[in-house]
Amino acid sequence: MFGARPMLAVGMAVVFFIAAPLGLRAQQNQVMGEVQFSGATKVEKQSGVWIDGQYVGYLKELKGTKKILLLPGEHEISVRQAGYKNFDHKVIVEPGGMQVLSVRMEKDPTAQYPGANAATLKLRITPDRAAVFVDEGYIGHVSDFGGAFHSMTVTPGEHRIKVELPGYRTFETSISLRPGQKSEIKTDLVKGSIQDAEPPIKQP
Repeated sequence: MFGARPMLAVGMAVVFFIAAPLGLRAQQNQVMGEVQFSGATKVEKQSGVWIDGQYVGYLKELKGTKKILLLPGEHEISVRQAGYKNFDHKVIVEPGGMQVLSVRMEKDPTAQYPGANAATLKLRITPDRAAVFVDEGYIGHVSDFGGAFHSMTVTPGEHRIKVELPGYRTFETSISLRPGQKSEIKTDLVKGSIQDAEPPIKQP
């Protein structure tokens, strides 16, 4: 089993800021409130963010065209990273307001890690901002485990791999790995509906 423990999703209206006519954009910004995120280390910046139970991306990308605009009211934010405790926080969003949430991840002393005979798995999946789950536990986003210098280590044996992103169909597969084996999963997620998301991404 991978070191990451299964992490429960914690409901919402998240709206990514997209190109729109100036009048409409100004009108929208008067109604919605913005939440920005800050993290001091790479751990925080690479951590996944859930808002009202829905995965929205990893912390350092949530700005610009992917900035987070929320309807006024209370929202639950959960930031997660394999080997660390969940950072859970409630925010009150005011119309047209902006607030910065400073995230600090703490190591989980109960986390378990693969031993010396671990297998290696590399992911080449697009979009690379999708969330990755191993045996139902969130372990990061695709770009953490791809490219020339990134991969994940897992204990030998059979594992269930899921890759999910709102707006795309879930990719799911099982893989059996031998000690020290190197393997790779390569695919493109298929466009779909937010309704295709499963509980780890969006709570029913």
